[in-house]
Amino acid sequence: MLRGEVAALRARQDSDVPVLHAELYDDVATRVQADYRPWRPVAADSGESPYRVTPPADDSATFSVVELASGELAGGALLWGIDLHNRAAHVGISLRPAFRGRGLGTDAVRILCRYGFSIRGLHRLQAETLAVNSAMITAATRAGFVPEGTLRRAAWVDGQFADEVILGLLAAEWRTAVPRVTPD
Repeated sequence: MLRGEVAALRARQDSDVPVLHAELYDDVATRVQADYRPWRPVAADSGESPYRVTPPADDSATFSVVELASGELAGGALLWGIDLHNRAAHVGISLRPAFRGRGLGTDAVRILCRYGFSIRGLHRLQAETLAVNSAMITAATRAGFVPEGTLRRAAWVDGQFADEVILGLLAAEWRTAVPRVTPD
C-alpha cells in the first residue's frame, strides 16, 4: 500500500468492484465527462466493468483509493498508457461522491506521482481533463502539474464538443518543487 497524508493507494479487490461500479460508472452524467469512450450499459459482474480486478500490466497500474482516517474505499486511481520507451504515462482519479472535497484527490495524485517517478522511473506524467472539471485541475495543479494547453472542442461529451485541458509534470520538477509522499 502506498500512503499519503489523507489517502492511500492499494491493489483493487473484488469487493471494491460493485461499489465503484455503482457509484462511479452507473452515474452516467459524471462518467461521460470522465472517460473518452462512450458510456454503455455494463453489469458490474460481467467482466467488462472498468473497475474490475485485472492482472498487473506493463502499460497500466490500477489502484483503489482508501481514506486513511476511516479505512473506507474512496475511489479509484490509475496510471495508464505507460510508455516505457519515452518513460511517460497518464494519471487518472475518480472519487466516490461522498469523498469529494476532502483533499483525497490531491493526495491521490501526489501518491500516483511518487509511484510513477520513484517506483516506475518515469520522466513525465500527464493529466487530461475537461476544462469544466475544476476538481481535477485543482488536484493536479496542487500536486505540481503545470497547465500546458487546451484542446479546443476535442471531447464529445453528452451530445456536444467540450474543451480538454492538458497538464504535465516532469520528474525533475516533482523532485524539487512538490512535497514528497514518503512510503511506510
